[in-house]
Amino acid sequence: MHDDCDTIRIGDQLPEMTLSAYDPIKDKTVKIKTADYHEKGKSKGKWVVFMFYPADFTFICPTELEEMAGLYPEFQKLGAEVLSVSCDTAFVHKAWHDNSPAIKKVKYPMVADPTGILAKLFGVYINDGDDAGLALRGTFIVDPEGTLKTIEIHDNSVGRSAKETLRKLKAAKFVRDNGGIQVCP
Repeated sequence: MHDDCDTIRIGDQLPEMTLSAYDPIKDKTVKIKTADYHEKGKSKGKWVVFMFYPADFTFICPTELEEMAGLYPEFQKLGAEVLSVSCDTAFVHKAWHDNSPAIKKVKYPMVADPTGILAKLFGVYINDGDDAGLALRGTFIVDPEGTLKTIEIHDNSVGRSAKETLRKLKAAKFVRDNGGIQVCP
């Protein structure tokens, strides 16, 4: 089902990439460079939460993205950016944002991955079956230096908790802020 030859793993560096996204604040398509979030060897970068979901205009996805939208200010206070990602285009993201009351609450960038390159990198791309070309529900936290710290992947019938993602971010940030000497249960 998945091709994990070149998938990123815990401790790996996120490669520099330029991503296309719908920016709900600017109400337009923008280019996002992962290098802008990560400064290797410095502490000035941002944490990034990649939140993959199967497709726009589906049933569970709006509830997850809406919950994340409600907690987005908390993520920002912790120095994190949230990027939702599906294999749809930025134009479909905009149409969904314009037509869904739940998605209208989203203020974070909605990354377009129509070729599945990003979904394949994170190991959530579905290669075959009825859902071929979609992504599994996956949440990944990358630290300010571009290192992958957490991986969470679900079957598409199982929703996620943005509160749990926030807890994981706080834990990863605590460990990093304490030089990796202390752990966080």
